[in-house]
Amino acid sequence: MDYGAVGDGVQDDSPAFSKAWADVCAVTGDTPTLTVPVFQLGAQTLTIPTGKTFLLTPIAFNGPCKSSSIHVEIQGKLVAPDKRDKWKKCEANCWIVFASIENLIVEGSGEINGKGSIWWQALCLANCNGLELKGLTHVDSPKCHISISGCNNSIISNLHILAPENSLNTDGIDIVSSSHLHISDSIIQTGDDCIAIGSETSWINITGITCGPGHGISIGSLGKDGEIARVEEIHVRNCTFNGSLNGARIKTWQGGKGYARNIIFEEIPLIDVGNPIIIDQYYCNGDHTKCATSAEKSAVAVTGVSYRGFHGTSTTSAAISLNCSNTVACTGIVMESIDIKSSNGSNDTFAFCINAHGKQSGVSPQVPCLTP
Repeated sequence: MDYGAVGDGVQDDSPAFSKAWADVCAVTGDTPTLTVPVFQLGAQTLTIPTGKTFLLTPIAFNGPCKSSSIHVEIQGKLVAPDKRDKWKKCEANCWIVFASIENLIVEGSGEINGKGSIWWQALCLANCNGLELKGLTHVDSPKCHISISGCNNSIISNLHILAPENSLNTDGIDIVSSSHLHISDSIIQTGDDCIAIGSETSWINITGITCGPGHGISIGSLGKDGEIARVEEIHVRNCTFNGSLNGARIKTWQGGKGYARNIIFEEIPLIDVGNPIIIDQYYCNGDHTKCATSAEKSAVAVTGVSYRGFHGTSTTSAAISLNCSNTVACTGIVMESIDIKSSNGSNDTFAFCINAHGKQSGVSPQVPCLTP
């Protein structure tokens, strides 16, 4: 309260948070702990207490900080404004930004609630190497719930991300320009991609995710407006798709360049999934007229993609769809131990493929363009 916070969910507590952040960011490792009613500022820790609801307008917590590590413990509830005039000066189209902070830990049993307000991403983490994000509940972002950019050697775990199935663009976690990132043991239920992996990413390990509703775990979209995409070493394992529109998806725009390579999806249970396995190199984000009329001169090269241990049900007959570019074929596709049946209890599923090459073993439905 010495910083001016109220914690009633009505009055804007952003100025108090900014003042508290300035203090904690200035704390060095050997500074004695300071204690105030709302925030407890130790050598490396800022605590947002339980039992309070803090209304925040768009706010940025910027580094670098003097301490070698910053710990943000969220036990209370952070809520976004629900009036348009409160969203002015929204930095990088994000509501809450943490940027340029080494070894940042954001955790707790609290909640970050975007209130589905307007159109911005909720929590953005940029250039925070050694990041740890865990334990929190993220609810009703106006757009993407968590945006990760330029965060290397980082861990995300034990999150619950929740938005209505019909909410637009409410991705769970979006990742770009990051490497050596581990995402695990989380439940993601949204109106768009549960996890979307963008360009300049590598060595991303995703395990123990339950996705649905949502649009699956996606590589992409890549190559929009001629973008040069670079994505490699993506490993997705022991993830369950339950009632999602897609399962394992790779999506690229026509005219892109670069590559998406060395990608593994394995040990994947499927429960009533719309498109369990899909590569779509004609992605148009709904504008298929533009795709149909555009001249395709290049494409993101999709190579070295493995699918192993997919078992369960599809709500569509096309359980496997490999719709690859006529300009650059998908190569090195490997499918093993796959059994996808129709949700209606029949075996009435099939595989569709264009310009895809590789091998299959123990796959049902059989993929016509892959060799045994």
